[in-house]
Amino acid sequence: MAVQKVLKMGTRGSALALAQSGQTARALEALHPGLKIESVVVMTSGDLFGAPSVEEAKKLAQGAKGFWVKEIEQALLDKTIDFAVHSAKDLPAALAPGLAVAAYPEREDPRDAFFGKPGLTWAALGAGARVATSSLRRSLLVRELKPGVEVVALRGNVDTRLRKLEEEEFDAMILAVAGLKRLGRESVPHEPLDPARMLPAPAQGALALEVRADRVDVAHVVGAIDHGPTRACVELERAFLAAAGGGCGSPVAAHARLQDLGLQLDAFFAREGADAGRRVSGVCSDPARREAFAAELAAQAAAR
Repeated sequence: MAVQKVLKMGTRGSALALAQSGQTARALEALHPGLKIESVVVMTSGDLFGAPSVEEAKKLAQGAKGFWVKEIEQALLDKTIDFAVHSAKDLPAALAPGLAVAAYPEREDPRDAFFGKPGLTWAALGAGARVATSSLRRSLLVRELKPGVEVVALRGNVDTRLRKLEEEEFDAMILAVAGLKRLGRESVPHEPLDPARMLPAPAQGALALEVRADRVDVAHVVGAIDHGPTRACVELERAFLAAAGGGCGSPVAAHARLQDLGLQLDAFFAREGADAGRRVSGVCSDPARREAFAAELAAQAAAR
């Protein structure tokens, strides 16, 4: 199949988005000699207005996550870009009609990491400590694992958050390891947390390359960096997200990994406004039952 010589790649304009889309472009150009990837920055509603409230998110077809991808997906449908690079955890459970994920490149580290004031470790974190995060999932899991801590709101990009840790009146914060690595900041002191305990967000650490479903030629090009094991794990995690109805104020976590008998999935779900959630786990041995398996686990997690 002939390879189009120039492809326009849509991306958000944050430092992390530009870093990971740039890495993706270089990987594709290396695999397809003569190919040139042009980066097109698309401002999303999330970039312009921040995360929507829970009530606002309920009115959106794709929930809160749609705030971070809606304009990029529209650019795909309008044919102003040929493919898009997303943090896969930002993708809504349902893509816009007419779009598909052509590639999930090999996943970066999916874990969360603990960043403490000098001398403070995760093990030493005790009641009364102030831990900063913007994530409902992290808030609930931190309170579950470290009873008595105070969780405070924290927003901003990675560098802003690291600076606030030095300047603000909180003791620690939680960030994703993958973002730190993609920004070349892995030398910043941090402790990766056990994903079996501090369960990651669905698809955390993975990228998703989205295309129009009718552009088989573009899907062929970007699909060259699809990573089968990553796709299998991420699609199971996203199936749980879809079945649990995450994205509109209900915290969801999901972490899949390959085992001898199939895909092990550990997951967490809490109802909107709840101060605790439920953990569930199981092994999906039949890929054809992925959605049914995810729905069964989601029903267990949602049961009172």
